[in-house]
Amino acid sequence: MSVPGITRYGLSEFHWGERTYIMGIVNVSPESFSGDGLADADAAVEQAQRFASEGADILDIGGESTRPGSSPISTEEEVRRVVPVIERIAGKVNVPLSIDTYKSEVAARALEAGAAMINDQWGLKKDPDLAELAAARGIPIILMSNQRDKGGYDTDARRDTAFYEDVIAEVTSSLRNSIETALVAGVPRENIIIDPGLGFGKTWQQDIEILRRLAELKELGQPILIGPSRKSMIKMVLDLPADDRIEGTAATVAVGIANGADIVRVHDVRQMTRVCRMTDAIVRG
Repeated sequence: MSVPGITRYGLSEFHWGERTYIMGIVNVSPESFSGDGLADADAAVEQAQRFASEGADILDIGGESTRPGSSPISTEEEVRRVVPVIERIAGKVNVPLSIDTYKSEVAARALEAGAAMINDQWGLKKDPDLAELAAARGIPIILMSNQRDKGGYDTDARRDTAFYEDVIAEVTSSLRNSIETALVAGVPRENIIIDPGLGFGKTWQQDIEILRRLAELKELGQPILIGPSRKSMIKMVLDLPADDRIEGTAATVAVGIANGADIVRVHDVRQMTRVCRMTDAIVRG
């Protein structure tokens, strides 16, 4: 299947296939696995402005940690963390903001504050109302394949046995179900972006296999986002802490683009912007 050519968000557009788009991560969760969580709104705004100047096409604002073993926070606390930051960033930068949440109430408040996309790490499994919200607002939604609810392993575990016999088949099935849920709710196909969910209930070996076989997800006919930045597969291969994985991230980003990624979600925007531009020159001509 061919990927939809254009996705519109606000007054802007993604032209899929022309280049790789860069999503900069703005964590307002002090529990972030990567050590970049910001508890201070001023610091978050400053980081957002820097990312925009360094080449970010989207800024993804998240208030709840996805670190393996982290405790969930209440809807009220998540709103308290993200909404004031989104309100301030929206008035300072000219790139669209995405809300990283799996809760429709948080997403609705974030959209009112100035966000223009939803990034759902549970692919509508936890809160299908997110699809109706995206449909009603006419905005893009990112649907991620998350295996943590099936007893899948996280990549921090040193395991050599794959939980799924074929991880791509599992991810494809999961994403197909999420896409169907979104379509039934009224989300236009061109507003659906998929994410294989690197690090979410897969072994680190499976994360590497997903990157190697990423092109197989093109059969779903949707633009693909990947989030390999600073992930534990890099730690397992290079034995490096989270804040020293730029080169490893660069390798995963380049291979991901070569195998079909349309958006890369990263912590190190300046460096990965250069990686994307060079890789696009080779891969996309």
